[in-house]
Amino acid sequence: MTLAAIDSSVRPVPLKCGHCASLHEPLPSAICPDCFGPLEPVYRPGRRLPTQAEIARRPPSLWRYREWLPFDGEPVHSLDTGFTPLLEAPRLATRLGVARAFIKNDTVSHPTLSFKDRVVATAINAAHGLGLGTVACASTGNLAIAVAAHAARAGIPAWVLVPEDLEPAKLLAAAVHGARLVRIRGRYDDVNRLCAQLADRFAWGIVNVNLRPYYGEGSKTVAFEIAEQLGWRLPSAVVTPMAGGSLISKIAKGFGEAIDAGLVEGDRPRLFGAQASGCAPIVRALESGEDRVTPTTPNTIARSLAIGAPADGGRAIEAIRSSGGFGARVADADLIAGIRTLAETTGVFAETAGGVTCAAALALAKTGWFRPDDEVVLVVTAHGLKTPDAVPLDAFELPLLSSRLSEVARHIESA
Repeated sequence: MTLAAIDSSVRPVPLKCGHCASLHEPLPSAICPDCFGPLEPVYRPGRRLPTQAEIARRPPSLWRYREWLPFDGEPVHSLDTGFTPLLEAPRLATRLGVARAFIKNDTVSHPTLSFKDRVVATAINAAHGLGLGTVACASTGNLAIAVAAHAARAGIPAWVLVPEDLEPAKLLAAAVHGARLVRIRGRYDDVNRLCAQLADRFAWGIVNVNLRPYYGEGSKTVAFEIAEQLGWRLPSAVVTPMAGGSLISKIAKGFGEAIDAGLVEGDRPRLFGAQASGCAPIVRALESGEDRVTPTTPNTIARSLAIGAPADGGRAIEAIRSSGGFGARVADADLIAGIRTLAETTGVFAETAGGVTCAAALALAKTGWFRPDDEVVLVVTAHGLKTPDAVPLDAFELPLLSSRLSEVARHIESA
């Protein structure tokens, strides 16, 4: 596979090793070639940062915070992704026993109704800037859909590899965009290991493998948007679903960068991570006081969170503990109830990860982790139409009546 022509209009920033501190020119790798430590983007010191007013004048997308994204120059793909609504949820606040509750609603993220649009927007620009002619991913579903759609819009070939038991709705949503979709026998961790090998074999930009340093930075924009949408102030608590652990650790980084830039003042929010009980390695480590995650075999209907060996588990633990937060794990029955509670109190229909987040928030409230004066944000990451089978239809009363007024009226009156 030959490399595409490198476009100088968007230039990925250099990378620095988190262990040996060696600097590297922009490259498609998440691992330091010197010591095998993790690579992170290096931002130009002294770069001019925008004011609140300057940001407000920019188009409503994640690129309004481009100075905190890992590029020099202008992005060329996925320019309309991000800046999803922050919805106040007073009925949910009452359930949680807090002053105010909000939903960061990435169920309407453009174009694929998932927060994965954010990370793919940054990854696909990194692939473009590095001259990589094909993008790919290992995915539990939402990332597969996002890679397929963003690649289709950009006219870039895409390969997506998924576990064999992925939900049919997600398979369809990825395949319809024209990506090469491959189901792999095994679990997500098996697919991820395979993609690491493929990254060495082909000149592909595997967004969550060799492009991971650039990909992960897109999640920081959730924090910037929350701060801006609250009038450039911070909530007191944020509840986030956890799979690989990157989202919550990058949200923590985003809040820190907003404070450091003088955009907001005050304390960083307490961060709370949510997982399904059938795949909760990060929460179990928090509960036991461990700094490292013990891998587990996933067994949950929340397939989008079913990563038994989370790559950023250690970072998630550090971000949560340093914020004064904690974690909660919830049974599948509770996450199903969480989907319904979220829909019934906020009008937001979320997939299983959203059910985990809502159920975990309720569990945290019950055990005293929230204060009456708290302002709590629930990060809801994907739309419920992606996992329609999670909530059984027979859980609802769905009578079949004739078209006679008398019969329908009797039913309404009896209700």
